[in-house]
Amino acid sequence: MSAVTPANRRLFRALLVLFGAEFALLGISPLDRPTWLLENALVAALIALLLLTRRRLPLSRLSYAAIFGFLALHEVGSHYTYSEVPYDAWLEALCGITTRDLFGWERNHFDRAMHFLYGLLLVYPMRELFLRWTGVRGFWGYFLPLDLTLSTSVVYELLEWAAAATFGEGTGTAYLGTQGDAWDAQKDVALAGLGALMATVGWALFHWRRQRDFAAEWAASLRVKSAEPLDADAAAPTG
Repeated sequence: MSAVTPANRRLFRALLVLFGAEFALLGISPLDRPTWLLENALVAALIALLLLTRRRLPLSRLSYAAIFGFLALHEVGSHYTYSEVPYDAWLEALCGITTRDLFGWERNHFDRAMHFLYGLLLVYPMRELFLRWTGVRGFWGYFLPLDLTLSTSVVYELLEWAAAATFGEGTGTAYLGTQGDAWDAQKDVALAGLGALMATVGWALFHWRRQRDFAAEWAASLRVKSAEPLDADAAAPTG
């Protein structure tokens, strides 16, 4: 049984209360209620999973903060639908300028930013799970979270496609959020990968500077553990 420190417990509860308050507030009169429900189905599953594993596998405070940051921004997108988040109006009211003025953008890029932040913020919790659950070290402790980020991004794009095919025009189109871009799915996955790569490289450099056996751990992780081919009989479970 994993021990949960008081500081960890307090932060988890505080973030849960803050997210619950935001969820309730932004759940009032969303722009498109069916789309809001679709957008929050996976959120509800994730929150339930975090609560169920809270005692057996508590995450670090940094991981909980990263997850909270991503979900808090996601709730903004689900309230307005991702393609209608009025960030330009907010920026204009605050600074008197818009992203259209600065970059000439015609498309609403809130969804693209969220895919990038998915990789940037959530690759750390994924890395923590790999290190603590599977015990991977060295190269694999950085590569596998990056790989999981890309694979889950692809799965999410497939779920979006399935939802669009199921619900058709209206809810399905709003949930898909391509805004007429035929390469929307590929760009979303690429941005998630870019965010994860940037965070992974950053953490690798941080650990390289602070961890004396960093190079030795990488070398050991890339060393072949068994020279024998894994035949079908060898791969079968024993006992």
